[in-house]
Amino acid sequence: MLPAKTFAGNNHSDGENKITASVSNAVAETSSGRVRGYTRNNIFTFKGIPYGASTAGENRFMPPVKPAPWKGVRNALVYGPISPQKQDTGWFQQEYGFLYQWVDGFQHEDCLRLNIWTPSISDQKKRAVMFWIHGGGFATGSSQEHPSYDGENISRLGDVVVISINHRLNAFGYLDLSAYGDKYASSGNVGMIDIVAALEWVRENIDNFGGDKNNVTIYGQSGGGTKVITLMAMPSAKGLFHRAISQSNSIVQVSTHDYARKLTELILEELKIDRLNIDNIQNVPSERIIEATAIAEKKMGSSVPADVGRAGLQPVVDARILPAHPFDPTAPAISASVPFMVGTTRNEASASIDNAAMEELTEDGLKEKIKAKYPTKGQAVYEAMRKVHPNTKPVEILSFLSAQNPMAFLQASRKAEQNAAPVYLYMFAWHTPMLDGRPRSFHCSEIPFTFANTLRCENYTGASEEAAQLANKIAKSWISFAKTGNPNHPGLPAWPSFNEQKGAMMIFNKTSRVAIDPDREARQILERAYYNKEL
Repeated sequence: MLPAKTFAGNNHSDGENKITASVSNAVAETSSGRVRGYTRNNIFTFKGIPYGASTAGENRFMPPVKPAPWKGVRNALVYGPISPQKQDTGWFQQEYGFLYQWVDGFQHEDCLRLNIWTPSISDQKKRAVMFWIHGGGFATGSSQEHPSYDGENISRLGDVVVISINHRLNAFGYLDLSAYGDKYASSGNVGMIDIVAALEWVRENIDNFGGDKNNVTIYGQSGGGTKVITLMAMPSAKGLFHRAISQSNSIVQVSTHDYARKLTELILEELKIDRLNIDNIQNVPSERIIEATAIAEKKMGSSVPADVGRAGLQPVVDARILPAHPFDPTAPAISASVPFMVGTTRNEASASIDNAAMEELTEDGLKEKIKAKYPTKGQAVYEAMRKVHPNTKPVEILSFLSAQNPMAFLQASRKAEQNAAPVYLYMFAWHTPMLDGRPRSFHCSEIPFTFANTLRCENYTGASEEAAQLANKIAKSWISFAKTGNPNHPGLPAWPSFNEQKGAMMIFNKTSRVAIDPDREARQILERAYYNKEL
């Protein structure tokens, strides 16, 4: 057995936390001025660096602008503000709160901030850059919301530079006001333009933090994974990243002007704003905009047209900033040469977190729940799932019914059809022992493994030796992909690309293995259900 200090999941490498924060330590140059961070266990850490000016007032709903230069040295010791958003009510479900351990942060429209972890700022080495984009759909979340997002361990393990960002969300990032004047032509996509601005900051500044601007990997999970595939379809992002990883994203389409403008009308109606006083929206308190958005989205309902990815505010296909849907009907041509990795967790829709009684779900109960979820395809979905998983508990069958699984395969297929860059498909199938094992491989459960943070995230993982060993393998795959575009390394079985073997999927578990489209019949029917908007 290896000594514990060698495991990737540990918080540090020598059994001690060594932190240095002083006026003369960890000072780096940026295009706007010098910043001071700190070092922890020999990793330089900078938090809350502005990559854009405040988005409040006259900058609200406008494309981002660069921050004003500052004199002297600016402190970059703590995370910056997060985008205004609705209150997180997840804490009322205690088992979710126990698992996720959210860090809510403080909200302010001066939220265009980024964080950096790097092994050196002075050795002139050019390291691969791993650019993390948080989840929360397009409505909530931040770069600091989960302990799993901390970049120190993976920076040390891989000798890479890790970056995470905050950007505008919900109405502040995706309210389509384009019908109300040229001034607001970009408003429906400014949240994505923010991310492009952060990537431009990386291109301009990362040399001063030991990174290589010509080797940048964008990666994100859930809503962050959807932002990754959206960036792959944006002309303004072309050339700013060189590889892409999308974890547990669930759509291939975003919004259309028609859908977005209907939602905008409802929001403006609630705010008592029209064409004659439209500029007043730049002065409405942020809390009021969030409240109006929630009311409008409730009026719109959860059903969406066939050409819209999901309900609610999201990027808008506008023929300019976002010319087409990210992966529909094909993968975006402008990123055809970018290697791509995509995957999911096994139990994305875990049904018994905060509801232990669901473990006793009967077969008849499973049929009823499937029928409620898929009114026109319930029986066919049930039969397909049972054929593929004949001996699985009903509650776990229910956990397989998410859009993430079929969408990952679909995206891999469409990307591989371009025959221009390698594509890799994975599934994270390791079950947590926490809460009697009920969460299984729940949504977000792979993140501590990809960041080598299984000890830091002990409520996810149990801080077990087994989890740490798997994290070492998974994190090294992400690092290898970031450096080379290929996730293979000696600690794993040979992982063929989807191009080489259609359907090839690495299944990460206590014993990892490659399978060829293991859920084929179930996956196919869930994909059809998605396109009929029953998923």
